[in-house]
Amino acid sequence: MYNKFTMEEKSYKSLKSGSDIRGIAVQTEDSEVTLTIEAIIDITKAYLKWLSAKTGKKVLNIAVGNDVRISCEAIYSAVQKAVVESGCNLFYCGVSTTPSMFMLLKDGEWKCDGSIMITASHLPFDRNGLKFFTPDGGLSGSDIDKIIDLAEKGEALPKQLGSVVEQSYMDAYCRKLVSLVRTGTGKSAPLFGKRIIVDAGNGVGGFFARKVLQQLGAITDGSINLEPDGNFPAHAPNPEDPAAIAALSEAVLASHAELGIIFDTDVDRAAIVDSDGTQINRDSLVALTAATILSQKPATIVTDSVTTDGLTEFIEDLGGKHIRYKRGYRNVIDEAKRRNARGEYCPLAIETSGHAAFADNYYLDDGAYLVCKLLIAYAEQAQKKEKLSDLIADLKLPWEEDEVRVRFNVHSEDFKREGDRIIAELKYFAENDARWTLAPNNYEGVRINFKKGEGGGWALVRMSVHDPVMPINFASTEKGGNKKMAKSLYYVLEKYPYLFTGTLKKFIEEKKS
Repeated sequence: MYNKFTMEEKSYKSLKSGSDIRGIAVQTEDSEVTLTIEAIIDITKAYLKWLSAKTGKKVLNIAVGNDVRISCEAIYSAVQKAVVESGCNLFYCGVSTTPSMFMLLKDGEWKCDGSIMITASHLPFDRNGLKFFTPDGGLSGSDIDKIIDLAEKGEALPKQLGSVVEQSYMDAYCRKLVSLVRTGTGKSAPLFGKRIIVDAGNGVGGFFARKVLQQLGAITDGSINLEPDGNFPAHAPNPEDPAAIAALSEAVLASHAELGIIFDTDVDRAAIVDSDGTQINRDSLVALTAATILSQKPATIVTDSVTTDGLTEFIEDLGGKHIRYKRGYRNVIDEAKRRNARGEYCPLAIETSGHAAFADNYYLDDGAYLVCKLLIAYAEQAQKKEKLSDLIADLKLPWEEDEVRVRFNVHSEDFKREGDRIIAELKYFAENDARWTLAPNNYEGVRINFKKGEGGGWALVRMSVHDPVMPINFASTEKGGNKKMAKSLYYVLEKYPYLFTGTLKKFIEEKKS
């Protein structure tokens, strides 16, 4: 299943994905393995070398967990080899959620110096990766750069024999979640008699039905895709995926449930569905979570850059402040942490993808923790004979939302430089075109507002963090508005030889039908 590098010099930079390591772990007809056994061993040893220097410890205690992907067993064997050969002690937690692998580092009983989660989140079955934690949180992109540099140089701790112990943390993690809801509601069984179902997407999240919801008194009959299956046969394990959230809506209606919950593969993201099938994800999920915060006191809410103007209005009407920051959950979390450290009350960082991090939970993006926070709000609403979605009844959602990904010419020597130039010129056009205005307080790319009749919405043109891609997000309050805005942008962007604007043209033409 796995291949080895045949290059004279190792190069692992392509495996970096933000603050994670990710690659193709299973060979298929369409792809070759990039996350090789050799790469896993080298990168794990480099992480241990980096962590040893950071902590000053020569012998480290490392916890390791994994999701349910078909490649996890082989990858764990490689990680185990790296840890043991580095003279470190490995605590194998088995099937785990990504957030639990951080939370055990905060549990004084474990006394671990770091942890490794084997996962590729919502990516297809053939992908996998490594996510690293210290007691301070997940590693940053710059930390991953340092570890990759060490791995490419073959840096490692002195070779000696370590140990392996099998010890799961999931039961303790679940008890903390149950306690959170009980404390928040003041009741031992606040969900008694309520039918609340889970769609785990055949990932890790099936535990939530039995070990959390049922412990709080809920009836979970009607839950779907709870059984782990690394091939993910039902649908993509992704709360943003239209087919996935639609499957949950259908299950909620079919089982007459009061609430439905969906997780991604490793449970660091989530979304929900109300009793009438109303999907609460993306902007709706951000608004609902913000509403639970702002009902207590005014606060700053940090989100990613693709959130809508209606969300800003909703947050401001509740007395909050909305910071629309750069796309990428680490960017959003780090901005919230910076503002909080400066004395600006910023208890929530949340992306439309379903990543949500609370200040009272170490700014950890934890889908199960997010859902437990919303269950507290749900219990309060149920007492008033109201639905959870009633809390966001005033949220103004766009008529249509779309994203078009425009690729750069692969022969471009520096697509980031060209992308920055294009964005700078778009800003100039926006300042000098009567149809366009620049959105204020924008932290990523260029966000252009279009007048009514010209699209009646906005378009955000930004750069992908790592890929030679320029994503363009559209949101309009007018039917067909996205097509109008896309056409205006196309006439400007088509002149750039470094861009393949065919995807934008295809989007415009498809919208005609």
